Amino acid sequence: MKLIIFDCDGTLVDGQHLILDAMGSACVACEVPYPGDEAVRQIVGLSLMDAIEICHPQENQKTHLALKDAFISRFQELRQRDEDQEPLYDGVRDMLEKLHGDGFILGVATGKSRRGLTNTLKNHGLGDFFMTLNTADDGPGKPHPSMLINAMNEVGAEPENTVMIGDTTFDIHMALAAKVAAIGVSWGYHDRGKLIGAGAHHILDHISHIRQGLNETIL
Repeated sequence: MKLIIFDCDGTLVDGQHLILDAMGSACVACEVPYPGDEAVRQIVGLSLMDAIEICHPQENQKTHLALKDAFISRFQELRQRDEDQEPLYDGVRDMLEKLHGDGFILGVATGKSRRGLTNTLKNHGLGDFFMTLNTADDGPGKPHPSMLINAMNEVGAEPENTVMIGDTTFDIHMALAAKVAAIGVSWGYHDRGKLIGAGAHHILDHISHIRQGLNETIL
């Protein structure tokens, strides 16, 4: 049994537009400086509180909690709009269909909330591809290995037959901590150099190259 676990934002979908808008609005609401788009992109993938604490280290816990509430409120408001602000990356659907058809077990490990992930998968019609879903609501966030360990336990996979695919160093560190193969993707929010430096076993430049990455890791 071979298990492939994907990150969501920055790997399957480009969710930065919602995240940047929500963080900017939260900063305005709480009257704190906005750290800038690039700083926010660098924390995509972490649980929301971890991300806020990293972006606003000078603020106290009360402000962090206020930022969290304001972020969630704005994010949910944006999700109610009709336009698709979390587009799938090119080739993702075809890749998932191919892997699913070939008998791979697929999963997601994300810093999104359970509600957020469910909405994203529903909006793109991707829910049926995944057997295991782990989110920030299910335990410690990235880079703690808990989500990957839970996924392997849920489907009965072993570390040597499991690969994590993601766009950030948090994904790579989580994979290594869980003793599974780590594949980075170059189209997300952390650059190739950071992914290699974090210890990625392979880097994908397009999702269609996934077979090569798998051949070098778990196949």
